[in-house]
Amino acid sequence: MPIAVPQVFKYDYVPETKENLDWADLPTIDLSKVSTPEGKSELAQTLIEAIRTKGFFYVTNFGIPQEKVDRQFALGAKFYDLPLEEKSKYTPDLENGEYNGYRPAGRAILGGGVRDRTEVYNIPKFDGYHDRDHPEVIKENLGEIEEFARSLHTNVLDPLHELIALALELPADFFTNLHKYENPSEDHLRYMMYRHFNPDELSQLQDGLYSLGHTDLGTLTLLFRQPVAALQIKDHKKGEWKWAKPLDGSLTVNTCDALSFLTGGYIKSTVHRVSVPPADQNQYDRLGLLYFARPSNDLPLATIDSPLLKREGFTQNEFEKGGHKVPTMGEFVKLKQTWQQKKKSAYRENEDQEIAPGFKGRYHD
Repeated sequence: MPIAVPQVFKYDYVPETKENLDWADLPTIDLSKVSTPEGKSELAQTLIEAIRTKGFFYVTNFGIPQEKVDRQFALGAKFYDLPLEEKSKYTPDLENGEYNGYRPAGRAILGGGVRDRTEVYNIPKFDGYHDRDHPEVIKENLGEIEEFARSLHTNVLDPLHELIALALELPADFFTNLHKYENPSEDHLRYMMYRHFNPDELSQLQDGLYSLGHTDLGTLTLLFRQPVAALQIKDHKKGEWKWAKPLDGSLTVNTCDALSFLTGGYIKSTVHRVSVPPADQNQYDRLGLLYFARPSNDLPLATIDSPLLKREGFTQNEFEKGGHKVPTMGEFVKLKQTWQQKKKSAYRENEDQEIAPGFKGRYHD
């Protein structure tokens, strides 16, 4: 009987920009140092400083071979080669906050009234609670995709969560216990495609942005190196927008809403946006590979009991300060995804709309 052999896909990265962009100066967390107590202590302090001032940082030496990363980019590219009719079979109820599966382009209005050209395919965590159908190119490779997603927890998220716990003077396993892979949560792997605009469309795009400034809603977002420059981050201290440079062999990581809630605002949710690429790259489509980490669905997003947070006076988040009901992670995901995913008919539609009592949906300039 013949044995099924996975198809071999190849992904060719486009050349990096030669333009002299205003790059952000981001710290690097070298995970090869976590094997010693001294290394953990050093990295914990570097990490907490990074996420309190920059909000973004690089992670290197995370133990996942580049060929496995390349393979995921190749699978994402093959998915986006499918006809729209085929991809659309996997579109969830976006209007009501569902997001696993395919989100077609054209649901948002950009500057100048231009419809977005951004497509998303989300693959939920393999925890037994998120069974979904997929097109054949994904279904045939689910075992490989699951192995890759699980390795991100083991190799990247677990050590980062441990470092954050140590910096906050908590037990080392505090955050890893909130993010156990087997617990129901809304973690997902994402293939994301920003289709390029033609010159006429670019001339209409008044602010030059593929997406407005925003925050993510989980704890940490992992972004694999993509040579098409487009990601811009807003420095927490200076309020300046800087380009995030694609760094070889790295992940770019940012902090998100849930981590801000859990730390009473001590760790802020990072503001970022996606710009039209520089002139020597804006003729290319931009494929992204991301992973979104979120704690267990049943976790109330209340400020945690940390000695450091108490000393620094960060003991209440926006829900608690306003005397509002603190939502669980699962409740907050549903509420914010519903706000984010509704099809828009106007630029910046629903800005400052209350998502949950004490928290409004915002775009950031």
